[in-house]
Amino acid sequence: MSVKLTTRQVGDVTVIDATGRITLGEGSSVFRDTVRDLSSKGNRKLLVNLGDVTYIDSSGIGEMVSGFTTITNQGGQLKLLNLTKRVKDLLQITKLYTVFEVFDDEAAAVRSFS
Repeated sequence: MSVKLTTRQVGDVTVIDATGRITLGEGSSVFRDTVRDLSSKGNRKLLVNLGDVTYIDSSGIGEMVSGFTTITNQGGQLKLLNLTKRVKDLLQITKLYTVFEVFDDEAAAVRSFS
């Protein structure tokens, strides 16, 4: 199963709830298109909830970095929420854990944008 993304607003923060696998092909392009679409609509505070993501490959990681760069270059922020152990390990191995702000608590994550 590739990734399924749903978006919702919590105040002025857009939360992207991801479920499934962010992998080469459809999964990573869905993620890229969603971030681009949100940024084109002026959403500058993105919180990506990865609690239900079972797997991310190198292509998926690349799209997350690309999305982070896109939003940051437009003066916004992209942060991560609810990493599974597998995803957290992957971010630590790739040294991206130091790039992304990561949260386990959605309320704290939303507050961190202000």
